[in-house]
Amino acid sequence: MEKLKRYVVFLIGLFVNSLGVALITKADLGTSPISSIPYVLSLNFPLTLGQFTVLFSLLLIVLQLVILRKNFRPEHILQIPVSFLFGYFIDLCMALLSFVQPQVYGMKVLYLLIGCVVLGVGVYMEMLADVVMLPGESFVRSVVFRWATEFGMTKVAFDVTMTVVAAVLSFVFADMLSGVREGTIVAALLVGFIARLINRRLEFMSQALFGGTPAPECSE
Repeated sequence: MEKLKRYVVFLIGLFVNSLGVALITKADLGTSPISSIPYVLSLNFPLTLGQFTVLFSLLLIVLQLVILRKNFRPEHILQIPVSFLFGYFIDLCMALLSFVQPQVYGMKVLYLLIGCVVLGVGVYMEMLADVVMLPGESFVRSVVFRWATEFGMTKVAFDVTMTVVAAVLSFVFADMLSGVREGTIVAALLVGFIARLINRRLEFMSQALFGGTPAPECSE
């Protein structure tokens, strides 16, 4: 019963996460670092943001297999169906928010901040469930495990790398910077802070929901 509740919380968190990504993207000030490469590609090719997110997630899973080798555990395979579901949720949320097209810069900033809060809540819920990691974080943890690096610095390096690669791809395909803007930096700074703040404020939730230990520290 506890496992079932954890997966329900995770699935809700995954949808909330997708809603946050969609809100940030709809703000038209860039998107979150982990979504920056799929977003830039979606602006230049026929596939949607969700579809490119699935492909990018599968690439990260393959890279984890290469990095971890014999330490790649069977439970890592769960990232595959989660990736497809995450991509579907993103496209669903983008469709549901089709009416969101802010023109004034102030409204764009507002949607960006709301998206960061929503995404932070989604990240917290996924960490609270503590059943499956999304490929982005799992990739970072694989690097930390393989080369004994510090998680926080590795996560920052990963986010920066994703953003830089997305910017380069934008110039290659569109001859201009598109899809990577100030909102990408804001999301990188705010989302993890919001998730950790919620985690500290709601430490009792793990005990209340699952009768176990507090949720692990949110590391996004």
